[in-house]
Amino acid sequence: MAAAIPFAAPVVYRVVRNAADLGEAWAAVGEGRLVGPALRSLLLATSVALASAVIGTAAAWAVARTDLPLRRAWALILPLPLVIPSFIGAFALIAAFSPGGLLEEALGISGLPEVRGFWGAFTLLTLLSYPYVYLPALARLRSLPRPLEESARLLGRRPLRAFIEVVVPQARGAITAGALLAFLYVISDFGAVQLLRYDTLTRAIYANRLLDPAVSVALSLVLGVIALAVVAVERRAARVGLRDAGRSERPLLVPLGRWRWPTTGALGALVGVALLAPAAVLSYWAVEGLVRGSDRPNAVVNDPARLVDPVVNTVTVSVIAALVAVVIVLPIAYASVRRPGPLGEGLAGVVIGGFALPGLVTALALVFWTLNAPGPMGALYQTLPLLIGAYVIHHAALALGSAQSALAGVPPRLEDAARALGSGRLRRLVTVELPLMIPGLAAGAGLVLLSTMKELPATLLLSPPGFSTLATKIWSSAEDALFEEAAIASLLLIAISAVLTWLLVVRPSVTPRERARRGEAGGPPPG
Repeated sequence: MAAAIPFAAPVVYRVVRNAADLGEAWAAVGEGRLVGPALRSLLLATSVALASAVIGTAAAWAVARTDLPLRRAWALILPLPLVIPSFIGAFALIAAFSPGGLLEEALGISGLPEVRGFWGAFTLLTLLSYPYVYLPALARLRSLPRPLEESARLLGRRPLRAFIEVVVPQARGAITAGALLAFLYVISDFGAVQLLRYDTLTRAIYANRLLDPAVSVALSLVLGVIALAVVAVERRAARVGLRDAGRSERPLLVPLGRWRWPTTGALGALVGVALLAPAAVLSYWAVEGLVRGSDRPNAVVNDPARLVDPVVNTVTVSVIAALVAVVIVLPIAYASVRRPGPLGEGLAGVVIGGFALPGLVTALALVFWTLNAPGPMGALYQTLPLLIGAYVIHHAALALGSAQSALAGVPPRLEDAARALGSGRLRRLVTVELPLMIPGLAAGAGLVLLSTMKELPATLLLSPPGFSTLATKIWSSAEDALFEEAAIASLLLIAISAVLTWLLVVRPSVTPRERARRGEAGGPPPG
């Protein structure tokens, strides 16, 4: 139970601050200062969630249920926009379309549309969020039983009608859960909406945190309530999707016919816009900066080795946060899996609540507690332990799910046999359970590590003086319109994230049987 106490800090912070500033908070509500940002946040998050649901489901159906060429390659490529942080995507969009940007300077295209505001944020966040729907929808569509769809086809239903009437209802739980994750991602986003100047709740919270704390507190409360409500609905949708999941030896494939190549072209355009275009913009500005150099002292384009410290800092704090998160959530996972009941579910809910609240709210909570705490607690402000604590509170839920799955995969009979042979609790954990759980725990740690590397608001508010990560380096360079320096740091962060994603997420997802089959065939099996 003690392990879950830090995760309750953001929620307690909201209660304490709202109790202290209740009058001013209600005044902010009465003056309408909450309505605009809240409505804009809901509009953006709802629009992106719906668009992501359409794009992600369509892409998953094309990969899982059609004779699309190179389906296995598409299955691995389509989730890759996840490695691009939203603030890097926003920077790439600005660096391409703004006056003096890539399209105007390199291609001579003028009169470009303004990318800041709702439509810029909607387009960017949709391109980066559709994998949240694509991944669960793909898994669900691959596991759907054939008979219902075959019966619909035999009764004369065309493929599109059979998809809408038979396939979508069976995959509704996975699609809904993914769309709600996209909603949560967007409503919690700070970097993209800040750079694109779209006034959502997170941007208003950050702007008012010093000038008008009461407004910041009221906005944080609204954002927290929305986020927690979405998480509750998402967990229910995810359970529904798992409860009715079936298994099929091979999914029913729909021949695309004349739509074969247009579908391939549409997926290529999606990957091109979401992944290749940002990479191309960043590469252009990086090369431009390295070739031209700069007359500014201490410029990264003149000495890229200046990024060594941010890289080391990024990797160091991310690894520490990942390890601490796994250690903290392990007893909580054990309580929820081995001894299911209200206590275990409550502890897991507290951890998930820390993930539901945006990183900005978590950071403000820790700032409040440390600045108002006496003695040693107050000395933690802007120190590495506090920064790592914020990372753990916000991202540990990513490790909790993996730890629960890993522990559930350990047969209880093995523990019973070890107990019968006289092994104590600690020895059973070390010799029986942990060796079998290591792959799952490593995957959870990898998810925490990847998310921590891209965390921006908590790093901006809690970093020690002079402590710089790749995320803060990119942010400061983009704010100062130093496109070349921001591009170099962005490419470096994306490259590190991509390598870690492959090693920790994509590669472990390939089963040993599939690896053996690839080895025997000399390559991947056909589509």
